[in-house]
Amino acid sequence: MDDLLHNIRQCTICSKHLPWGPRPVVTAHPAAKIVIIGQAPGTRVHKTGIPWDDPSGRQLRKWLHVTDQQFYDETKIALIPMGFCYPGKGKTGDLPPRPECAPQWHEPLLDKLPNIELVILIGMYSQKYYLKKEAKKTLTETVANYRDYLPKGYLPLPHPSPRNRFWLTKNPWFDIGVLPELQTRVKQLI
Repeated sequence: MDDLLHNIRQCTICSKHLPWGPRPVVTAHPAAKIVIIGQAPGTRVHKTGIPWDDPSGRQLRKWLHVTDQQFYDETKIALIPMGFCYPGKGKTGDLPPRPECAPQWHEPLLDKLPNIELVILIGMYSQKYYLKKEAKKTLTETVANYRDYLPKGYLPLPHPSPRNRFWLTKNPWFDIGVLPELQTRVKQLI
């Protein structure tokens, strides 16, 4: 695992497309039972090199009902984005994760995580990549049907960005149904 993480952190496969250059951000350990697959680092995470070190990360830890110490314990939770580096700014937010990362690095990483019991898929990029044809037409439909994916160890979530406040207000079933299920499963595994 150490060699693989070193190789990922040295990756420059898409550096010509990155406005701030490569700075792959990932944490993993063979003992982890949970993997969180997010989108890509934002500007703050790019600067600090710490995954989910931003308002979205604070919200995610609230959703999971875990402390910072639990969240950043790589023997409990692996943090693997779809794109390992900050992709740049788009018209309405950050650009999508670079498409080179997941095909290059996810399978080798997951092969070294034999104890994973829960894969939390945050946002539509990870959901489409992992759920493939089983993903619904929209993120809302996919998350609403989260029970369909639990037998395979997947739990889809929306992105915990503060920009998603409207989505959360419009979909109160998320707080009522999805979050308790998420918190129960996370508590059992950490």
